[in-house]
Amino acid sequence: MDVSLVSLLLTPDEMAAADAASARSGIPSFALMERAGQAVAAAALRHFPGALRFAALCGPGNNGGDGYVAARALAEAGAVVDVYHLGDPQKLKGDARQARDVSRLPSRPLEEYLPTAGDVVVDALFGAGLTRDVPDIVADVIRKVAEARVPVVAVDLPSGLCGRRGVPLGAAFQAAHTVTFMTRKPGHLLLPGRSLCGDIEVFDIGIPGRIICEVAGKARENGPDLWRGLLVEPGSETHKYRRGHLAVFSGEAGKTGAARLSAAAGLKAGAGLVTVGSPSDAMPVNAASLTAIMLHQVDTVKDLEDWLRSAKLAAFVLGPGFGIGKRATEFALALKDRPLLLDADGITSFKEKPSELFDAFAGGEPHLVLTPHEGEFTRLFPDIAADDNLSKVEKATTAAARAHAAIVYKGADTVIASPDGRAYINTNGPPWLATAGSGDVLAGMIGALLAQGMPTFEAAAAGVYLHGEAGKQAGRGMTAEDLTAHAGVGLDP
Repeated sequence: MDVSLVSLLLTPDEMAAADAASARSGIPSFALMERAGQAVAAAALRHFPGALRFAALCGPGNNGGDGYVAARALAEAGAVVDVYHLGDPQKLKGDARQARDVSRLPSRPLEEYLPTAGDVVVDALFGAGLTRDVPDIVADVIRKVAEARVPVVAVDLPSGLCGRRGVPLGAAFQAAHTVTFMTRKPGHLLLPGRSLCGDIEVFDIGIPGRIICEVAGKARENGPDLWRGLLVEPGSETHKYRRGHLAVFSGEAGKTGAARLSAAAGLKAGAGLVTVGSPSDAMPVNAASLTAIMLHQVDTVKDLEDWLRSAKLAAFVLGPGFGIGKRATEFALALKDRPLLLDADGITSFKEKPSELFDAFAGGEPHLVLTPHEGEFTRLFPDIAADDNLSKVEKATTAAARAHAAIVYKGADTVIASPDGRAYINTNGPPWLATAGSGDVLAGMIGALLAQGMPTFEAAAAGVYLHGEAGKQAGRGMTAEDLTAHAGVGLDP
């Protein structure tokens, strides 16, 4: 597989454009189908050598054509194969018709398939191109296969799963293994799609990489190759101010822990200096708990403005444990010309008038990072959140353009989006990251990268990925404090 394509994600429409461009370039489309079907057969034999029967479920389009090729290859390898068709196979056209004719295997209507112990299903009904709910006949077969616990090898994508949004369309197979071609689709990585695909194998069927790159949009799987060159590498001449001074704002006396977590993570993640900006009532508790992290009293917007004039502050984190209300909005707006990560209470404070925030940060290069979870995203972008036709990637990029900010749309399938349309889906975070304080650590890590001068979108993407690596290092049962201790993992450029 061409390494330059590894992180690329193509929507179903983009993949169709790649197929068409490949045909126009003179590559026989049936040759691509032949390679795809052969790859599926090889995967089925490799992963399920003990199968008593392969049941190839073939749909009415090119995904079905891949299935007919796979069925023929399995039979030629000596496996027992039964083929079941959806729709009238006499109405097949083009490559799919040729694939069925070449296979010379008899087929029966899909509704006649009864899962049996020892079966392995080769799911070639729809693939990634489905845009409406599966027919009742298919939904019934999906149910029977699930009840019988028969393993499924999916061709391109488990049938019933939207390749763009990663959501089931009425019903979808739970695959043990998915074989897709050239690149993955967003639906392979977005949840719940990722959990329905099983192990994903990407097979190069021979479409030139230049064509894939020409049709590709701006979606990628998040990973170091996308931003590693922008990480700051400390040199012999480096001193603490060159590594940036990060300011993290604390809440009132009873709500200081979140800010200290962010601050500690920021220091671990490479900021040269970190200062907690604390209200006067919280100064004693913060002072008793901080050592390498500095402390500065900030009660009012005037205090903040005075601090901005007197200190070399490179970036700011506002929100964790800060409190919801006017003080949060005033502080955020006072920082409209500075790199700012707004999280938690900082985001919620703008729910009544989010345009006030967006307008303030609208000018120049993006320098605002917003890190909402599902509920906070809905508060800032209620109309975007309510549009079920949009994928999580599309929601995040639409929100990023509106806010002129990098959006970190958090979750088990976190999406990082830029106002210019780029979007990275993050997949390396372990499930135990879903613990109290984890988001505060993430905020501090991204804040540290901002303080070191990384561009906003890349800082957000790197922070999310490194947060996942820190979670892996901390291990199951970790607390946010454990996670903080590993916040410097993976920072070497």
